[in-house]
Amino acid sequence: MAIPRNDSGFTLVETLVAMLVVCIGAFALHGAVTMSARKITGSQEQFIASQRAAEAVESVFKARDNRVLTWAQIRNVLGATGADGGVFRDGARDVRDPGADGLVNTADDGAVAEVVKPGPDGLLGTADDIRQPLFGFTREIEIRDISQTLRQLRVIVRYRSSTGTGQYVLVTYVSSYA
Repeated sequence: MAIPRNDSGFTLVETLVAMLVVCIGAFALHGAVTMSARKITGSQEQFIASQRAAEAVESVFKARDNRVLTWAQIRNVLGATGADGGVFRDGARDVRDPGADGLVNTADDGAVAEVVKPGPDGLLGTADDIRQPLFGFTREIEIRDISQTLRQLRVIVRYRSSTGTGQYVLVTYVSSYA
């Protein structure tokens, strides 16, 4: 007795469902690759933002440790009370080089900070270096009292990149004891 064979194959509906599943997977993969590419291209700006935030924190600690400022001066100009009387300017400011006092985000800040890249010779520190101003980067230093001898220091660096805007926030604490 012969067993009947069914050679009919897939139906049109089954084929369309399979194509739909494959298309959804392809679109998901495309989205993941696109997002990864955006993260990679934005990483240089994020690195610069993290370094500029660390620079601001070091500036505050330097002022305290070297006694360039008194404890009362290590505050924002306006701050939380509107009259904190410190030297660090309130609000987001262009990222600039430190001024004569060696501190960032104060009244005597220098020119807009630059990133220096090697020129055509591939060597850093030669005459053909490329200087790129940090336009689109802002830095904000926010100093708030926690107690008589402890303050929270929050630095926010905002930046624009080819993928949009981003920000890097660094929070630490500074005490009156050097």
